[in-house]
Amino acid sequence: MKTCLNARFLIILIFIFFFVVPDAKSQVPASGIKKTSAEKKLFQVNEVLAITLRGNMRELLNDRVNVPKNFPLTLSYQKADMTEVSMSVDVSTRGHFRRLRENCFYPPLLLQFPKGGSHLTSLFRDQKKVKLVMPCRQSEYIIREWLVYELYNLVTPQSFRARLVNVTLEETKNKKQTAPFYGILLEEEKQMAKRNKMVSVNRTIRPEQIKPNSFLSLAVFQYMIGNTDWSVQYLHNIKLMANDSLATPTAVPYDFDHAGIVNASYAYPAELLRLSSIRQRRYRGYCVEDVKMFDEVIARYNELRKDIYALYQDCPMLDEKYKKNTIKYLDEFFETINNPKAFQREFNYPCFLSGNRNLVIKGLKKE
Repeated sequence: MKTCLNARFLIILIFIFFFVVPDAKSQVPASGIKKTSAEKKLFQVNEVLAITLRGNMRELLNDRVNVPKNFPLTLSYQKADMTEVSMSVDVSTRGHFRRLRENCFYPPLLLQFPKGGSHLTSLFRDQKKVKLVMPCRQSEYIIREWLVYELYNLVTPQSFRARLVNVTLEETKNKKQTAPFYGILLEEEKQMAKRNKMVSVNRTIRPEQIKPNSFLSLAVFQYMIGNTDWSVQYLHNIKLMANDSLATPTAVPYDFDHAGIVNASYAYPAELLRLSSIRQRRYRGYCVEDVKMFDEVIARYNELRKDIYALYQDCPMLDEKYKKNTIKYLDEFFETINNPKAFQREFNYPCFLSGNRNLVIKGLKKE
């Protein structure tokens, strides 16, 4: 009888092991699974991503009116194992200066993803919409602008992340493809705010109402890269985020193609600024008479100096002439901020009666 019970017990154990206990693989926690680069989030990886947009490209790129239409396209890319991932997207033109045909060959695009679909298991799974910066003239300017986003990421996490992409456009009517060119996928503002445990806000505000240290760091950054094409008052190339809808906000810059460090051939400073070229720097913050208020900000930029230079020196996509000119341009910035007299002259400019201290620029878009 005992032998019979043991045999019966053994049979029960075998049944439980094979038919009741889940497969051992399913017991591995998600955190223990090694993810491939294709499984990582879109802005967690720095590698250049090759994407293809297929659809009625001709009509899309010619749609440069104030209220653009949405065009249904297919977006695809290859995973690390060379399998292709395709998804449906609605795409429209956007922007101001770069959307105008007389300024740029390609208009910037806005990619909007459906609530459901194959993108939910792709690199784009966290995206509801994403901006695609297209080359205005030459792709080299796109690479330079992308590096400016990388530059501001060094300064603060309260900044937009950007992913360099190699874009191919395919017209479905004749299957004709463009030669690949560089573009930039730009993090959406609500996603950027959420990453910083903040919320996106939209309100009329003066620069003095921004968190002081945050604004000074932003304004010094814009001076460093030689960018005057921004305005807090008009939220021109500036987004705001805060801890809540009533809290003091932080200003976050974007759109750097008119910066001196990019040195695009089509860029120019606003006439009211009385600058000879975009390479000429102008501090566009508000008047701060006590320059000691800049001490913490300047210390931060000096701390980052090696990393800032390395960003350009180590980039294989830049030609040597541009690298040399950019290092010289950065040298001039660091010489200024570390020379008390030069610093006071440049950063006290808004306080001078002879300067345009109360000048507010809406931006370079046509009014």
